[in-house]
Amino acid sequence: MYSFSDKLKNLNGTATREILKLTARPDMISFAGGMPAAECLPCDTIAEIASEILSGKNAASVLQYGQTEGRPELNAELVGYLSSAGITADVENIQVVSGGQQGLDLLCKAFINKGDVILVENPTYLAFLQIAKTYEARAIGVDTTADGLDLNDLEIKLKKHRPKLLYVVPTFSNPTGKTYTRENRESIIALCKTYGTVIIEDDPYGRLRYGGELVPTMKQLDKSGETVVYVTSFSKTVAPGLRIALCCGAAEIIRKVSIGKQGVDVQNPALCQMVIAEYLKRGYFEKTLEKNIAVYRARRDAFLAALDKYMPKDVKYNRPEGGLFIWAELPEYMDSAEILPEALEKSVAYIQGNEFFADGSGRNTLRLNFSNSNEARIEAGVKILSELFATKIKERNNG
Repeated sequence: MYSFSDKLKNLNGTATREILKLTARPDMISFAGGMPAAECLPCDTIAEIASEILSGKNAASVLQYGQTEGRPELNAELVGYLSSAGITADVENIQVVSGGQQGLDLLCKAFINKGDVILVENPTYLAFLQIAKTYEARAIGVDTTADGLDLNDLEIKLKKHRPKLLYVVPTFSNPTGKTYTRENRESIIALCKTYGTVIIEDDPYGRLRYGGELVPTMKQLDKSGETVVYVTSFSKTVAPGLRIALCCGAAEIIRKVSIGKQGVDVQNPALCQMVIAEYLKRGYFEKTLEKNIAVYRARRDAFLAALDKYMPKDVKYNRPEGGLFIWAELPEYMDSAEILPEALEKSVAYIQGNEFFADGSGRNTLRLNFSNSNEARIEAGVKILSELFATKIKERNNG
């Protein structure tokens, strides 16, 4: 018997990672993970860029160690990339990280001691709950409204717990697909500034908008530049396998994040950094983003049409304006985790909702992903799930 650390001995893999092992079956219709569509991955373009980089005069430097903060070529492009989202930043405000999750991990490493409280939206991104647990923090959920966080509940918990961090995904949230209003964002920033709480704004989906009005990022609304740390990634918009993401925040915070990264992996792979730098520099990003949005909008619409057509009226679901997820609520007496094995037997996968709640509640909810299945498989999978849920409802009503 091994004597594992307290940090990891009671930690299990996330539900998404575990279920992805099952969804490798070719017959499985997966509404589980948030993977981009295979046809949206720019394989030929990346191959062309990588080949040019490795055959160029600076090829050796790309295969050598580099600075932890990120390649200068990439950081220069990221300043412009952030500016296009309304965020003003200098190179000293940016840290390149290996996927958004590493950014979240390093921010927890920079701020969190054992027993500290982190406030999160209820429900929230399940991987962040695992990260918080790794640092032996207490994640406490904040109630929500149609506009975003419940401001009264937020202030009560800020006052009671004095947390160092508030973690939110305010644009096309994972898992709910919800977007906070501008007014809600501004109020959250004001409250957190009053109580000295740093906001981690996780924004992997903000560029994937299919409708509705653009809402400024919280980082853009943070006039002092000291309250919000912005984390965004190219995993959903270019390619997750490159593992290129960034943290943008006050220089003092970014220095600590950089120090934390030095002891983890020294740097992101230089080739991947240069690929993204050239991808941005050559104008490929906006061109392929437009194509990808068309693909995902069609899949979202197909998913919603199938839900409207097949799903029992007792099952509620939202209609997101962007992102990759639809959030569904079953009748309160149903448990999506208990039903999941039956769905998997019928070759359909989803993520049970309780995994996204800090307190383990939400057992009648589930997250559905629409990006990684074509329209035909979406309709077939939704029909199977709808029939399964309808059977459970009928059994209850006849019981």
